[in-house]
Amino acid sequence: MQKRLILDSRLLDIMISRLCQQLIENHHTFSESVMLGLQPRGIFLAERIRQRIKALTNIVVPLGYLDATFYRDDFRRRETPLKPNATRVPFIIENHNVVLIDDVLFTGRTVRAALDAMTAFGRPKKVELLVLIDRKYSRDLPIEPNYVGRHVNSILSQRILVEWKEQGAADDNIWLINP
Repeated sequence: MQKRLILDSRLLDIMISRLCQQLIENHHTFSESVMLGLQPRGIFLAERIRQRIKALTNIVVPLGYLDATFYRDDFRRRETPLKPNATRVPFIIENHNVVLIDDVLFTGRTVRAALDAMTAFGRPKKVELLVLIDRKYSRDLPIEPNYVGRHVNSILSQRILVEWKEQGAADDNIWLINP
């Protein structure tokens, strides 16, 4: 297994700042907007974005956690059962702009499942997707993010590993892993 560093903590911090600036530009006061971090790893990015937006604008954007485990098309096809994570959406998304946040966009299947799971909380006015890493050329579904930290050209056998301090890593890093 060979690991290649794509982003270190310094560049990751700059990238998060840029993504927040784009969100602020498009959502202004966030009066009609909410954010949903996709479980399990998108919540760490979503929390950071929420904190950075608050630091920049003094606006607290409503943030929830969405688990799409039971909405996945491969839920019953795995040899070991998937373990669900907590869903916490303490607000109504009806007629709001929703920003779905995840760490890596690969095939698009998790986002499709999240769209289905989200409808249990209302019908949004608009849905946007923010991802830290967009794995180009690997999509199974026609899903494209509105906000991208970095595009990464990768092949199917490679993996992207996002390490967060909140999960116990020494530093925030993003790695491309070859088998």
